[in-house]
Amino acid sequence: MTTLLIHNGWVLPCDGDMRQALRPGYVFVRGERIAAVEAGAPPEGLLLSADEIINAAGMAVIPGLVNAHTHLFQCFLRGLADDRPLLQWLAEATWPGGLAMTERDFYLAALLGCVENLKCGATSVLDQDYVQTSPRNMDAVAEAAERSGARVLLARGVGDRTPYFAKFLESAETIMAETGRLIRRWNAGAASRVRVQFGPMIPWGCQIETLREIGRRARDWDVGVHIHVSESRDEVQMSLDEFGLTPVRWLDEIGVLDDRWQLVHCVWLTPEELDIVAGRGSLIVHCPVSNMYLASGIAPVGEWRRRSIPVALASDGPGSNNSQDMLEVLKTTACLQKVGSLDAQALLPADVLAMALHGGARAMRLDGQIGRLAPGALADIVLVALARPHIAPVHSAASALVYNANGNDVDTVIVGGQVLVREGKLTQFDEGRLVAECQAAAEGIIARAGIRVAAQ
Repeated sequence: MTTLLIHNGWVLPCDGDMRQALRPGYVFVRGERIAAVEAGAPPEGLLLSADEIINAAGMAVIPGLVNAHTHLFQCFLRGLADDRPLLQWLAEATWPGGLAMTERDFYLAALLGCVENLKCGATSVLDQDYVQTSPRNMDAVAEAAERSGARVLLARGVGDRTPYFAKFLESAETIMAETGRLIRRWNAGAASRVRVQFGPMIPWGCQIETLREIGRRARDWDVGVHIHVSESRDEVQMSLDEFGLTPVRWLDEIGVLDDRWQLVHCVWLTPEELDIVAGRGSLIVHCPVSNMYLASGIAPVGEWRRRSIPVALASDGPGSNNSQDMLEVLKTTACLQKVGSLDAQALLPADVLAMALHGGARAMRLDGQIGRLAPGALADIVLVALARPHIAPVHSAASALVYNANGNDVDTVIVGGQVLVREGKLTQFDEGRLVAECQAAAEGIIARAGIRVAAQ
């Protein structure tokens, strides 16, 4: 069993008090798990016995970030539909682009997206892929995730009723059979880095009985359910027009909400709906950059927190961000709430880190296993360079991470004790070759889909 010692860094365990910092501190890894986290210099015995030693001088040593909602296939579609609201953005680029993608395209886009997440400090990614034009699409995404070395939870996106995009519709039987097949293949055990769960796209895109069956099978198969809810006012109005109920009230009325459900966006929930979410123990995934990009609105994060609703953070898909830089998301999360509430203390760095790490761990269904540096936790660790002109001088490492750092400051990324990024470079494969292959593939998709790239 290999061992790794990280020492001389500014260690943020994020285990309990999110403000605690060990300066200097060290982290000792044995195999895929953390064996020790302590302040000061490591004992001589660890220095002599470690198979690899990383000097983290001038760096923050933190748990790997969690990107709790993205659509990896959109890596090939970013920048194609800027400056459009949600439903127009879907119709003009995202749906036709997804329809033109091949199985190989899905593999390449997922691999590129996982690499981007890793290089920006996200060791865990929750990906919802909803283009099921081939039974092999999800397998290709899973294979790319496995190849990348990242920890990835795949929500198989589904829809079985209009007004969801007609060419993406599946039967309920296909949804259950294919999701079950993927779960049997990929959810091999707690140690598996790639796992699968349900991902119904939107309440108005699924039949009532399909959602109920998803809820039943999620309990039977011990998996989560990942769904977009109330992202825009137009969607809420669609629910009111058809069902006479707002989306969360409707989901609760049909009896599906529980602590397995991950509700993405929730920008336009009513106070009554927030009480329902809190009562059912569901989690909310907040995507602040995407909400700004699509002009969807400012989510009431303060109201979520006052009700003790668990919250995770995410970039959303590259089509509506356009990056997957989770360090950028940290700053945006804090600043958007401050300006939305006119309260400079609406969210503090410790609050943001708790959502990104502990909320993210819950979204990944890995509570206590990731999102903290502590003995027994999985060795998902990120080193962020702080000794840089746009960050230094550092008085608080937590503040520097939330307000100063960005993905380009990530130096080292470790997943399960395996170094995947060293000094900002991938250790597993040729980044330049991957980018070139992805550029060619993306241009082919745009041509096949007939998407017009506007000159600006």
